[in-house]
Amino acid sequence: MAENRPMPPSTRMPPAAPTSTLAVQRRASLREFNTLGLPAVAATLVRIASDADVRRVVDHPEYGRAPKFILGGGSNIVLTRDVAAVVLKVEIMGRRLVRETADAWIVEAGAGERWHDIVAWTLAQGWPGLENLALIPGTVGAAPVQNIGAYGVELKDRFDSLDAVDLVTGRTVTLDAAACHFGYRDSVFKQHLAGKSVVTRVRLRLPRPWQPVTGYVDLERKRVESGLAAPDAHTIFEWVCAIRRAKLPDPATIGNVGSFFKNPLVSPEQCRDIIGRDPEIVHYPLPDGTCKLAAGWLIDACGWKGKSIGRAAVHDRHALVLVNRGGASGAEVVTLARAIQESVYGRFGIRLEPEPVIV
Repeated sequence: MAENRPMPPSTRMPPAAPTSTLAVQRRASLREFNTLGLPAVAATLVRIASDADVRRVVDHPEYGRAPKFILGGGSNIVLTRDVAAVVLKVEIMGRRLVRETADAWIVEAGAGERWHDIVAWTLAQGWPGLENLALIPGTVGAAPVQNIGAYGVELKDRFDSLDAVDLVTGRTVTLDAAACHFGYRDSVFKQHLAGKSVVTRVRLRLPRPWQPVTGYVDLERKRVESGLAAPDAHTIFEWVCAIRRAKLPDPATIGNVGSFFKNPLVSPEQCRDIIGRDPEIVHYPLPDGTCKLAAGWLIDACGWKGKSIGRAAVHDRHALVLVNRGGASGAEVVTLARAIQESVYGRFGIRLEPEPVIV
């Protein structure tokens, strides 16, 4: 962990200088700020447009010592109640090429930028490497918190460093990959730094020369169908978008947080035992000898696809996605999730772990 280091001049106009006062809303509805569309109210919501805004919160006589809840795109939370903590809505924008070397492009984006927009922008600039992570909902600031991943690539594979502001001292610090302690859908920000710092900028390392990642089964199928032996980054981007749109509902149409459960990791012995009982189970051997099981397959095998509890339901095309059919409460979503967990554990002896944070 080191002090924030100066960066070369931006390649685009910087955002306007922050004002000297905080943008604060009282009794703010959070329905539009979570992709499940769940009802909840924040007693206090502060819009964060800069590091300086975070420091103003830290120094504020009312908010400084109050508990904080950090909110990005709301694509990884399940709100079951109103939020008494001070909600920090991160809206820091900006994107630029930091530097270009013989072996990588280093790109920086503000934590409030939409993740998919940055994927599309880097490709448009001729800097490939994020195409497998297209259409993942949420913001740039949330990407390292969750260590997002899809189709054979995780954020940690393309990570350089990030800036974060400490919610106790107000100091901006820079963390490299080692300091972030990335794991499967995990990082230091979900562990001992949870709620203690705000990610403000993320720098991504896009390796040169570019190499396609197409080993994931859905992409390999697309490659075979297309007849392309060496698809370029734009083609992979289009394939990933098509696959995700075919499988996953648009949160703008029906409320959801994408994949609701993590794919469980099991030992080789556990995997062999489950395959012995259910030979058709979808599984992926990992380099360390463990095995990743497809949570969606486990849920579907238990008969949950299309089923509902109240107004919360399992999507009828993808068993890993829980949806709000309209007017669902957070309690209904959690009740459905727990029923699925009990069902999968009863049949397979596997405990599914939710990806989103349940508040």
